[in-house]
Amino acid sequence: MTRYNAEISAGSLMPAESRRVAALLLTHPDEATWQHAIEVENILQKKTPATARRQARLIQRRLTTLDDVAWQMITQRESEVVNQLLLVAAVKHSQLLGDFMCQVYATCQRRLEPALFPMDWQDFLTECAHHDAAVSGWSESTKAKLFQVIVRILAEAKYLENPRSMKLTPQSIHPVVRSYLLSHHETYTLECLERAL
Repeated sequence: MTRYNAEISAGSLMPAESRRVAALLLTHPDEATWQHAIEVENILQKKTPATARRQARLIQRRLTTLDDVAWQMITQRESEVVNQLLLVAAVKHSQLLGDFMCQVYATCQRRLEPALFPMDWQDFLTECAHHDAAVSGWSESTKAKLFQVIVRILAEAKYLENPRSMKLTPQSIHPVVRSYLLSHHETYTLECLERAL
């Protein structure tokens, strides 16, 4: 089984869309209800059914790494909690993102470097290829897109000032999110978020 996949390139945190999908998941819909909500009701408000399907599938895969308790918070809580829970879901869904936070972001922090640099991404991918040969087969455009999406995710979660400057702005974990992770024994995910502080 591969350690890394490029699925994360399909989208960043998408908080507005994720709130809607979380609300739908709380109803535990069957396949027909899910399809109707995404494609007919167009709850994600996308221009084409294909785009709606693709984004809904990514969000669903991320959110199903969590449970009803987290989905409820995603539908009801303030944006800081929502974005941190979506970051948790993205890390659980993509070890590439988690390892990047643990290894690259946290290292930049320790060295007191002000920002991320594209070279950090290249070095990280070289290291990833030692653990998972599939990484070597990714095209340059896929690698570039992955970096772009990871930077956007970190900016949306307020770990970076913005995608352009890539300036580090580490966040403290909201007590509610920290409590959720501890109660679910999410050691790796908590480490990813805490080491990046």
